[in-house]
Amino acid sequence: MADKNNIKPKNKTNKEESYTAKDIYVLEGLDPVRKRPGMYIGSTGVEGVHHLIWECCDNVLDEFMVGHGSSMNIEFLPNNRVTVSDDGRGIPVDKHPQTKKSALETVMTTLHAGAKFGGKSYQISGGLHGVGISVVCALSQYMKAEVCRDGFLHVQEYVKGKPLAAVKKVGKCGKTGTKITFEPDPEIFTEIKFNPKKIFSHLRQQAYLTKGIKISIKDAHIENEPSESYNFYFEGGLKAYIKYLTRGAPVRQREVFYVNGEKDGIIVEGSFVYSNERELYEESFANNIYTREGGMHLTGFRSALTRTLNDYARKNNLLKDSEDNLTGEDIREGLTSVVSIKIREPQFEGQTKAKLGNPEARMAVDSVIAEGLSDFLEMYPQDARSIIENCFLALKARKAAKAARQTVLRKGALEGLALPGKLADCSSRQPEESEIYIVEGESAGGSSRQARNRRFQAILPLRGKILNVERARLDKILASKEIKSLIIAMGTAIAEDFNIDKLRYHRIILMSDADVDGSHIRTLLLTLFYRYFQEIIEKGYLYIAQPPLYKIQSGKQIEYGYTDDDKVEILNSMKDRKGTPIVQRYKGLGEMNPDELWNTTMNPENRVLLKVYIEEAKEADRIFDILMGNEVFPRKKFIQAHAKKVKNLDI
Repeated sequence: MADKNNIKPKNKTNKEESYTAKDIYVLEGLDPVRKRPGMYIGSTGVEGVHHLIWECCDNVLDEFMVGHGSSMNIEFLPNNRVTVSDDGRGIPVDKHPQTKKSALETVMTTLHAGAKFGGKSYQISGGLHGVGISVVCALSQYMKAEVCRDGFLHVQEYVKGKPLAAVKKVGKCGKTGTKITFEPDPEIFTEIKFNPKKIFSHLRQQAYLTKGIKISIKDAHIENEPSESYNFYFEGGLKAYIKYLTRGAPVRQREVFYVNGEKDGIIVEGSFVYSNERELYEESFANNIYTREGGMHLTGFRSALTRTLNDYARKNNLLKDSEDNLTGEDIREGLTSVVSIKIREPQFEGQTKAKLGNPEARMAVDSVIAEGLSDFLEMYPQDARSIIENCFLALKARKAAKAARQTVLRKGALEGLALPGKLADCSSRQPEESEIYIVEGESAGGSSRQARNRRFQAILPLRGKILNVERARLDKILASKEIKSLIIAMGTAIAEDFNIDKLRYHRIILMSDADVDGSHIRTLLLTLFYRYFQEIIEKGYLYIAQPPLYKIQSGKQIEYGYTDDDKVEILNSMKDRKGTPIVQRYKGLGEMNPDELWNTTMNPENRVLLKVYIEEAKEADRIFDILMGNEVFPRKKFIQAHAKKVKNLDI
């Protein structure tokens, strides 16, 4: 309800409050991009910086998808400069009939300008809005375009989206292609930093999706340091990608399934393999764009897989007439699959292109996958039987887990009716301000209970090392007293009954000792959250506490070091003081008194928390398999490869 005393008379004619045509601002050229960059690239942080690279690369990949060029080179140079070059046709440079400027300048400096809106130049492309390269130009403090076309080299330079001069013909060249050099604008981006691992992973993926192309990366961004070079080239396409995704994992098939077909003008590629692991991993792409939320093409893939495998099982008397069909859940356990389509005019849902909405994509994928899979099952009967056996094992496990879950639910345990007695809960009932520390052992639990702020901090001590869920199914997990206590405390239930809206704390903090056992316990808990509470990680609710490793005292001065570098820095700062500093290496949280624990680890004003996030789901999945799975040899190799990186190992 409005405050009547603040309502102004309708007939007031104050000039400051007049609203006329002069108050309407028209942003010309690329000004809208610089004014609201987040609308075009998602963020002005590091993610946005990487988005500029993807936009340049996507243009090249669009060229490759329509059959022009096969080589892309990306180079990282000093001063945050990046170059992306290709051997495609080269951006046209002749005068544009509408803008009366060079087509190159039009493309670089005009929103919604490009060949993807009509005609036959790009019948298939990842670009939807035609804003890609012009956005890069707008958000770069410097940019240069070099085009080899019609036997000549054409060049134009830009600053913050504005051309410095007209397109110039500067010499001859005997090839075709485009080279873009750009430098992100520090006025736009809060941090300009490139993540090599993220870049290599993305471009490797693109090389798999467009088989037969070569992607070269050269990292020379540090002056006077040797550069590093990487090359990606895969003739096997999606089939090779599946082998890469499942590297190190035991698979159930001798042959990786692969099909490539066309239906109603939509090109469909699909590949999959079953492994001995239980986790499902799916990736879907439309015109080389990763659709992380799936969409119609993934729905078509799933329906074809479920229907075709059930038909095969009944046809070969592996599934009796009286038995129910295998469900999609049964059929997808242990599956690693990739489906990729090329489609004219893809309809993505949302600005981030995370989900494909074209209904015709579902029918096309369903048809191509079903036909290809039927042929595969007939051609490789041993693989077919192994796949069906895997589905039946999943069916039995699903029924056992359902029975176990229902037993627990009947007791009311997971409905939050009875919180575990060991939980020292907080008084707040607002999840957004509440946090829970999961600590190891009663000793640490006692110290943290005394140290905490009771209003918003809860403490749940766990006894010993919890069950390794990587090697156990849900019925075994629900029989674990410690895990059950954690599930009840969080309030979300688990598996099919999981509900993120019932989470009682929006900061779940793992706090363990800084020794080998503490690291193992933390890894077991991370495995539990990754496998069964992944949405908690995705929402940003899971953290790792960082208790200090060292207490360093010189006289009355006390400092805490969280890393070895901190210790060295603190000791150096004390070297001019009289007396020898006393260095205490903490091995357990129980060694700290409550005041120390509060001041160093639990006080929101002083503490250091590491937020757990999943940058690459498949890589995380693979690492958990290696570290926590049944296979010993991959774990041995991993330890041998990384042993030299370990510091201060407590034996």
